[in-house]
Amino acid sequence: MKIPQMLPFIGMEEYDSMKECFETNWLTEGPKSKQFVDKLCEIIGVKYGVLAPNGTLALYLGLKALGIGPGDEVIVPNFTFIASANAVLMANAVPVFVDVEREGLQIDVKKCEKVLTKKTKAIMPVHIFGAACDMTRVIEFADKFDLQIIEDAAQAMGVFWQEKHCGSFGDVGCFSFFADKTITTIEGGFVGTNDMQIYESLLYLRNQGRLTRGTFIHPEIGYNFRMNDIQAAIGLTQLAKREQIYRKKQQIYETYCQELKDTKQIKILKPKNESNLIPFRVALSSLAPQERLSEFLSANGIEARTFFYPLHRQPCFSFLADRQDLKDENFKNSIHAYEHGICLPAYPSLAVQEIKYICDRIKEYCDEL
Repeated sequence: MKIPQMLPFIGMEEYDSMKECFETNWLTEGPKSKQFVDKLCEIIGVKYGVLAPNGTLALYLGLKALGIGPGDEVIVPNFTFIASANAVLMANAVPVFVDVEREGLQIDVKKCEKVLTKKTKAIMPVHIFGAACDMTRVIEFADKFDLQIIEDAAQAMGVFWQEKHCGSFGDVGCFSFFADKTITTIEGGFVGTNDMQIYESLLYLRNQGRLTRGTFIHPEIGYNFRMNDIQAAIGLTQLAKREQIYRKKQQIYETYCQELKDTKQIKILKPKNESNLIPFRVALSSLAPQERLSEFLSANGIEARTFFYPLHRQPCFSFLADRQDLKDENFKNSIHAYEHGICLPAYPSLAVQEIKYICDRIKEYCDEL
């Protein structure tokens, strides 16, 4: 059996949705994009929103709209995809890394105060693996130290903290619609906000410094961060079947939990009680180093993934050592997660027999330890 890490959940519905774009000859950002934005705002619970070419640029747009710039510092969890930190660097600001909690791997707000300086302007909670950060603590911390909040909700479509959708808590919330995300437009991103001034800044930033197309007067500096109606048409179709996608992914998670409940050598990550779970991947921690389990699964046709490599160890960020303490002792949980973590497939079309095959191989591996 060959089981890939991910497969986009797309079919003829998405293919058919693109036809109208060709029939109307409207291929660039237009009516479908507006419908997509309106629907996203409704679902996420924000007043305003703009599209972006991808999740990384959504974060960059959000940071720029908040006025984050040269010399500013943004607190970023050490355990996240590198794009979270790269977006800060793109804004000419500095990502300052903080460790995550051992359980759940969300940003450890208790450790954030230790990295505060006079240059700290914002905090970037990242909702990891389809579960929510403790946004109650994040907001309390940000309010206490007068920080802006930019939520990285790239993996959090359909995820709630205390019945409020992730991406609607901060000054801005940023989403990704890459092919492996819960909702996909192949590539794509979204920035949501409830602040009219931030929204206006986003409009200028993403459209060459103007509010409308067709004019050659540019009141502000801006760029081209648009999507197109073909992608938006796919996105609208995906949103229409989002409840089906959520349900399938939750059933997959529950099947993994049931199949592996008696396997003591591994532990499946669970969300906090205040958060639901729409698994981006099914994340588990192994008592043994993950390399051996990864190799065993690969040899049996299962494409597993490691957890994120800790940002403080990334070779490309070595220059930050002059500005912050990047010793391993400050990031024990991130290191442990990487060394013991495995991501298992959780795409909606994954069959029960495939999940059982994966779990049987994991139990076989554990029996040999």
